[in-house]
Amino acid sequence: MLLIVGRIGKPHGIRGAVTVEVRTDEPEARFAPGAVLRTEPGVPYQVPAELTIESARWHQGRMLVAFEGVLDRETAEALRGTLIGVDRATVAPPEDPEEFHDHQLVGLAVVTPTGERLGEVARIDHTPASDLLVLRRPEGRTALIPFVRAIVPEVDLAGGRVVVDPPAGLLDL
Repeated sequence: MLLIVGRIGKPHGIRGAVTVEVRTDEPEARFAPGAVLRTEPGVPYQVPAELTIESARWHQGRMLVAFEGVLDRETAEALRGTLIGVDRATVAPPEDPEEFHDHQLVGLAVVTPTGERLGEVARIDHTPASDLLVLRRPEGRTALIPFVRAIVPEVDLAGGRVVVDPPAGLLDL
């Protein structure tokens, strides 16, 4: 299973470099020269299954990456929008017990402190204010739950559940 670490953006310059929307807390490790990233399955045929980092650097708040074999702007443009990642099996769990990878949370049951089932975690949205748990409700709707201790007091990975104590009306938005 692929753990997404970035999305390739527009080309930068004429020598094949691209901008990357970083989706990892460890960009220096994931985008180190020589690192091999896999591309999202099902992308257009001209996109290789793996891309090797030739160089990476920050420029005006954006990650600029050069991949081996991507030597011109036209080839770089063909990569635009491609999700890139690493195999989840190769990623160690976070050392901090209060930190989680998205894939650890997706699919967990969401319950209230009294045990009432509210749905399951569909995905995590990362926003500037806080991370949001996207809750898939039993009736098919979705709800956004700020992933903060005041609202999410417990994450029980072993038990397969996330306990949420939503303020009144939060799930009705």
